[in-house]
Amino acid sequence: MSDTLPLSPRPTLGFIGAGRVARALASAATQANYDVSVVASRNADSAQRIGAALPNCETLTVDRPEDMNAVFSRADLVFLTVPDDAIGSCAAYLAPHAGQALVHCSGASEVGLLAPATQHGGQIGGFHPLFLFAGLDDDATRLSGSAITIEADTPLNEILQRLASDIGCRALSIPPGERMQYHAGANYAASFLLCLLDEATHLWQAIGMSENDAREAMWPLVIGTLNAARERGLSGALAGPVSRGDAGIVTRHTEALASMGGNHATLYSLLTLRAIHLARQRTNADSTALDAIARAVAPYIPPCSPSPESNT
Repeated sequence: MSDTLPLSPRPTLGFIGAGRVARALASAATQANYDVSVVASRNADSAQRIGAALPNCETLTVDRPEDMNAVFSRADLVFLTVPDDAIGSCAAYLAPHAGQALVHCSGASEVGLLAPATQHGGQIGGFHPLFLFAGLDDDATRLSGSAITIEADTPLNEILQRLASDIGCRALSIPPGERMQYHAGANYAASFLLCLLDEATHLWQAIGMSENDAREAMWPLVIGTLNAARERGLSGALAGPVSRGDAGIVTRHTEALASMGGNHATLYSLLTLRAIHLARQRTNADSTALDAIARAVAPYIPPCSPSPESNT
């Protein structure tokens, strides 16, 4: 391997871990004319599945932690695509040299977990795709257009930025120590969105609609909302009673949900506070009506919950 990290747009890539992320990134990088030379994993079948789909890619079965270092004899830039709980323990055994780099693909784990791997002069970084890896054959294709959050010092930062661009993604930066807040935000755009759709399904089932009918009925609404948000912004796409300043409907909503028991009215009311926050961003916002809506949901808000204004 070279004495300094190559500034060529085509560094040799390797992967430790052979799950969904590795499979998609390795395929996307290969399609962008990068040389993916090695995939290592404790699961031989998973590594071979990735390697078999790539030209000239060697697969390694890792029986002992120290065996992972074999990837650095075959690649300059190695991605650690293992579960979060294994990142720190793996880094304790890995020893990239000057001219090499170890990069994890986690959104939640700090890059500092890789610090033990710098003892021989190697660089470390983070490369987190904001994308739902479904394990499908077209994950690498669908990845194009996504954002990838990068945390690394130079020159590794420039190399990762170039790689993100070459696979059709938009590079973002994140400062050290801020990954928890960043990753929590990502949950709202992904998993928590699914939780809200599950709540909608539950409410519709409670009035006799089948689960299948409920979910099929929501897709045009969901897709239309997302398309409108992309075109007009979040506040511009806001619809419903908060958008119209209809405190009476909100009051009746909360009363109906409270009668169901559980936390349905509380969840609705907390989300209504966020809707008020969005509505206040409009140039024609009716502050009096929005204040009335805030009062309508106040009885269902847990103590010490923030006011709508605290989100500005």
